[in-house]
Amino acid sequence: MFLFLVPLVLGFAFNLMSAFTTAFSRRWGERRGSIVTVILRDVLGIPVWAIGFVLAIRTPSLTLIVSTIFTEVLGWLVIGAGGAIIVVALVTIRLHAAMPSTGDPLVHNGIYAYVRHPIHAGTFLEFTGLFLIRPTLAVASACALGVVWVLLQTRFEELDLLQRMPSYPEYMNRVPRFSPRLQKRRSTS
Repeated sequence: MFLFLVPLVLGFAFNLMSAFTTAFSRRWGERRGSIVTVILRDVLGIPVWAIGFVLAIRTPSLTLIVSTIFTEVLGWLVIGAGGAIIVVALVTIRLHAAMPSTGDPLVHNGIYAYVRHPIHAGTFLEFTGLFLIRPTLAVASACALGVVWVLLQTRFEELDLLQRMPSYPEYMNRVPRFSPRLQKRRSTS
Protein backbone atom coordinates (compact mmCIF):
# COMPACT_ATOMS: atom_id res chain seq x y z
CA MET A 1 0.00 0.00 0.00
CA PHE A 2 2.72 2.50 0.91
CA LEU A 3 5.30 1.32 -1.66
CA PHE A 4 5.57 4.93 -2.86
CA LEU A 5 7.69 5.57 0.23
CA VAL A 6 10.61 3.61 -1.25
CA PRO A 7 11.32 5.90 -4.23
CA LEU A 8 10.23 8.95 -2.23
CA VAL A 9 12.70 8.42 0.60
CA LEU A 10 15.43 7.20 -1.76
CA GLY A 11 15.03 10.28 -3.96
CA PHE A 12 15.05 12.58 -0.92
CA ALA A 13 18.24 10.89 0.33
CA PHE A 14 19.98 11.39 -3.04
CA ASN A 15 18.85 15.01 -3.04
CA LEU A 16 20.17 15.55 0.50
CA MET A 17 23.55 14.19 -0.51
CA SER A 18 23.67 16.71 -3.37
CA ALA A 19 23.98 19.53 -0.83
CA PHE A 20 27.65 18.75 -0.21
CA THR A 21 29.16 20.44 -3.28
CA THR A 22 32.10 21.81 -1.28
CA ALA A 23 32.98 18.43 0.22
CA PHE A 24 32.74 16.69 -3.18
CA SER A 25 34.87 19.40 -4.80
CA ARG A 26 37.53 19.14 -2.11
CA ARG A 27 37.68 15.38 -2.52
CA TRP A 28 37.45 15.01 -6.30
CA GLY A 29 38.18 18.48 -7.68
CA GLU A 30 35.91 21.34 -8.72
CA ARG A 31 34.53 19.86 -11.95
CA ARG A 32 33.99 16.32 -10.66
CA GLY A 33 32.48 17.67 -7.44
CA SER A 34 29.95 19.65 -9.44
CA ILE A 35 29.16 16.63 -11.61
CA VAL A 36 28.55 14.47 -8.52
CA THR A 37 26.16 17.12 -7.19
CA VAL A 38 24.26 17.23 -10.48
CA ILE A 39 23.99 13.44 -10.70
CA LEU A 40 22.77 13.12 -7.11
CA ARG A 41 20.17 15.87 -7.46
CA ASP A 42 19.07 15.98 -11.10
CA VAL A 43 19.57 12.37 -12.20
CA LEU A 44 18.91 10.36 -9.04
CA GLY A 45 17.19 12.72 -6.60
CA ILE A 46 14.42 14.74 -8.23
CA PRO A 47 13.26 12.11 -10.77
CA VAL A 48 13.16 9.34 -8.15
CA TRP A 49 11.23 11.32 -5.54
CA ALA A 50 8.91 12.59 -8.30
CA ILE A 51 8.11 8.93 -9.10
CA GLY A 52 7.34 8.50 -5.39
CA PHE A 53 4.82 11.35 -5.57
CA VAL A 54 3.18 9.92 -8.68
CA LEU A 55 2.84 6.57 -6.92
CA ALA A 56 1.41 8.29 -3.81
CA ILE A 57 -1.20 10.04 -5.98
CA ARG A 58 -2.14 6.72 -7.58
CA THR A 59 -2.24 4.79 -4.28
CA PRO A 60 -5.78 4.04 -3.08
CA SER A 61 -5.93 5.59 0.35
CA LEU A 62 -8.19 7.10 2.99
CA THR A 63 -9.53 10.52 2.00
CA LEU A 64 -8.73 13.05 4.75
CA ILE A 65 -10.86 16.00 3.65
CA VAL A 66 -13.77 16.34 1.25
CA SER A 67 -12.49 17.41 -2.14
CA THR A 68 -14.59 20.11 -3.79
CA ILE A 69 -14.23 22.12 -6.96
CA PHE A 70 -13.02 24.98 -4.74
CA THR A 71 -10.24 22.93 -3.13
CA GLU A 72 -9.17 21.56 -6.52
CA VAL A 73 -9.06 25.01 -8.16
CA LEU A 74 -7.27 26.41 -5.12
CA GLY A 75 -4.84 23.48 -5.26
CA TRP A 76 -4.01 24.16 -8.92
CA LEU A 77 -3.59 27.88 -8.20
CA VAL A 78 -1.22 27.13 -5.32
CA ILE A 79 0.77 24.69 -7.50
CA GLY A 80 0.91 27.34 -10.23
CA ALA A 81 2.15 29.96 -7.77
CA GLY A 82 4.79 27.55 -6.46
CA GLY A 83 5.87 26.69 -9.99
CA ALA A 84 6.08 30.37 -10.96
CA ILE A 85 8.27 31.11 -7.93
CA ILE A 86 10.54 28.19 -8.82
CA VAL A 87 10.86 29.31 -12.46
CA VAL A 88 11.66 32.91 -11.46
CA ALA A 89 14.28 31.64 -9.00
CA LEU A 90 15.86 29.34 -11.59
CA VAL A 91 15.99 32.12 -14.18
CA THR A 92 17.61 34.40 -11.60
CA ILE A 93 20.41 31.96 -10.69
CA ARG A 94 20.73 30.64 -14.28
CA LEU A 95 23.43 28.00 -14.78
CA HIS A 96 24.34 27.96 -11.09
CA ALA A 97 21.15 25.95 -10.58
CA ALA A 98 22.16 23.39 -13.19
CA MET A 99 25.73 22.89 -12.03
CA PRO A 100 26.65 24.42 -8.67
CA SER A 101 30.33 24.92 -7.93
CA THR A 102 32.49 26.30 -5.16
CA GLY A 103 33.21 29.32 -7.37
CA ASP A 104 29.58 30.44 -7.65
CA PRO A 105 28.86 34.05 -6.73
CA LEU A 106 26.23 34.85 -4.12
CA VAL A 107 23.04 35.77 -5.96
CA HIS A 108 21.20 38.35 -3.91
CA ASN A 109 19.18 40.17 -6.55
CA GLY A 110 15.73 39.54 -7.97
CA ILE A 111 13.66 37.14 -5.91
CA TYR A 112 16.79 36.29 -3.88
CA ALA A 113 16.74 39.83 -2.46
CA TYR A 114 13.55 38.88 -0.61
CA VAL A 115 13.91 35.15 0.11
CA ARG A 116 17.06 33.02 0.49
CA HIS A 117 15.42 29.79 -0.70
CA PRO A 118 12.62 30.64 -3.15
CA ILE A 119 12.88 27.24 -4.86
CA HIS A 120 12.19 25.54 -1.55
CA ALA A 121 9.38 28.01 -0.76
CA GLY A 122 7.81 27.20 -4.13
CA THR A 123 8.17 23.50 -3.38
CA PHE A 124 6.26 23.97 -0.10
CA LEU A 125 3.45 25.60 -2.09
CA GLU A 126 3.43 22.75 -4.58
CA PHE A 127 3.14 20.18 -1.77
CA THR A 128 0.21 22.16 -0.32
CA GLY A 129 -1.52 22.38 -3.69
CA LEU A 130 -1.00 18.69 -4.35
CA PHE A 131 -2.67 17.82 -1.06
CA LEU A 132 -5.62 20.12 -1.85
CA ILE A 133 -6.11 18.37 -5.19
CA ARG A 134 -5.67 14.84 -3.84
CA PRO A 135 -6.34 14.93 -0.07
CA THR A 136 -5.55 11.29 0.74
CA LEU A 137 -3.49 9.77 3.51
CA ALA A 138 -0.88 8.62 0.99
CA VAL A 139 -0.47 12.10 -0.53
CA ALA A 140 -0.52 13.74 2.91
CA SER A 141 2.24 11.35 4.04
CA ALA A 142 4.30 12.08 0.93
CA CYS A 143 3.85 15.84 1.38
CA ALA A 144 4.71 15.69 5.10
CA LEU A 145 7.89 13.77 4.29
CA GLY A 146 8.55 16.32 1.55
CA VAL A 147 8.33 19.18 4.04
CA VAL A 148 10.80 17.44 6.36
CA TRP A 149 13.10 16.79 3.40
CA VAL A 150 12.99 20.45 2.26
CA LEU A 151 13.80 21.64 5.78
CA LEU A 152 16.78 19.27 5.95
CA GLN A 153 17.85 20.11 2.41
CA THR A 154 17.78 23.81 3.24
CA ARG A 155 19.88 23.32 6.36
CA PHE A 156 22.48 21.20 4.55
CA GLU A 157 22.64 23.63 1.62
CA GLU A 158 23.14 26.55 3.99
CA LEU A 159 26.00 24.73 5.72
CA ASP A 160 27.57 24.24 2.28
CA LEU A 161 26.95 27.86 1.22
CA LEU A 162 28.56 29.11 4.43
CA GLN A 163 31.73 27.25 3.42
CA ARG A 164 31.90 28.51 -0.16
CA MET A 165 30.55 32.07 0.08
CA PRO A 166 32.20 34.41 2.59
CA SER A 167 29.33 36.94 2.41
CA TYR A 168 26.63 34.32 3.10
CA PRO A 169 26.40 34.96 6.90
CA GLU A 170 25.53 38.63 6.30
CA TYR A 171 23.01 37.58 3.62
CA MET A 172 21.43 35.13 6.10
CA ASN A 173 20.98 37.96 8.61
CA ARG A 174 19.46 40.27 6.02
CA VAL A 175 17.16 37.99 3.99
CA PRO A 176 14.57 35.57 5.44
CA ARG A 177 14.72 31.89 4.58
CA PHE A 178 11.35 31.04 2.98
CA SER A 179 8.94 33.98 2.99
CA PRO A 180 9.59 37.69 2.51
CA ARG A 181 9.21 40.12 5.37
CA LEU A 182 6.05 42.17 5.25
CA GLN A 183 7.83 45.24 6.58
CA LYS A 184 11.28 46.56 5.91
CA ARG A 185 13.77 46.01 8.69
CA ARG A 186 14.61 49.14 10.59
CA SER A 187 18.28 49.92 10.65
CA THR A 188 19.91 49.92 14.05
CA SER A 189 22.11 52.98 14.23
